[in-house]
Amino acid sequence: MLYRKLGKTDLAVSEIGYGTWGLGGDSYGSVDDNMSIKALRLAFDQGCNFFDTSDLYGDGHSEDILSKSLNSMRKDILITTKFGMLPHTGFQMKQDFSNSHIQEALEKSLSRLRTDYVDLYLFHSPSRNQLKDSDRIFSFLRKMESEGKIRSLGLSARSPEDALFAINTLDINVIEINFNMIDQRAIELDLLKIAKERGVGIIARTPLSFGYLSGNLTGEEIFPKNDHRSYWPIAQRQTWAKAPGLFKKLNTGKPRSLVQLALLFCISYDEISTVIPGMLNDQEVMENMKVSLMDKLSSDELEMIRSIYENNNFYDPQSKK
Repeated sequence: MLYRKLGKTDLAVSEIGYGTWGLGGDSYGSVDDNMSIKALRLAFDQGCNFFDTSDLYGDGHSEDILSKSLNSMRKDILITTKFGMLPHTGFQMKQDFSNSHIQEALEKSLSRLRTDYVDLYLFHSPSRNQLKDSDRIFSFLRKMESEGKIRSLGLSARSPEDALFAINTLDINVIEINFNMIDQRAIELDLLKIAKERGVGIIARTPLSFGYLSGNLTGEEIFPKNDHRSYWPIAQRQTWAKAPGLFKKLNTGKPRSLVQLALLFCISYDEISTVIPGMLNDQEVMENMKVSLMDKLSSDELEMIRSIYENNNFYDPQSKK
């Protein structure tokens, strides 16, 4: 495993991190906790030191499973958790960024994580208006930071546009954004370049576009209600499912899977500090962890991916309405 500096922080993060959204059991269907624990420990054994979670995932269940798996390795891992998002269904995201909620949320997260500090504490998808009230929120969070409960602050952005707004207006060290082969808005906005200039670390989430870039989904799946993909229109899911076929030619003669290609795309940009695919079992862990030691994509390959992206429409803005 290779490691990169996370922006202006003093944290060195594994290129391949671990996204634990799915481990909560309420966003990608039901999970086997014993399998989750085994996968988390295997990832650590393979050199992964960066684990991303939230109090939202399974209403704290993801945090609890993470601590049950790796509590004895606490000094050797970096934990990111998030605050402000409340349990919800569909695309209407209830939130609370009041001081009282933040204080209660942090204490509960620390309790579930069985630790007295988090390495990185992120706003969880605040709206632009909520970001405008950041002075009050940051003043409160800095107090928590001074007490040693938080090592660094950042933002898990609702959109790359919001991430750019935050970089330009807030004193943050880290942003977490959607970034993958079929979502390159961060490049279009010069977000990667600007973040690097400002010393802001970038965590790339959804590198597999909810699993569709793996090539294992048809778009016809009927998901249970505890899988967030069930809320997306079938036409959007079918569009995503067709995408891997467009990129498959890049793997001709290459000993890598479509999943590995998707992860390589993310970490082939130096501005990306770490990418956080979700992993539900040992097989997925091993496939993903190998990526760090693979050759990064060439400039020609990145240009091919860029061309495919520019010549196709992978997202319908009406999908969330």
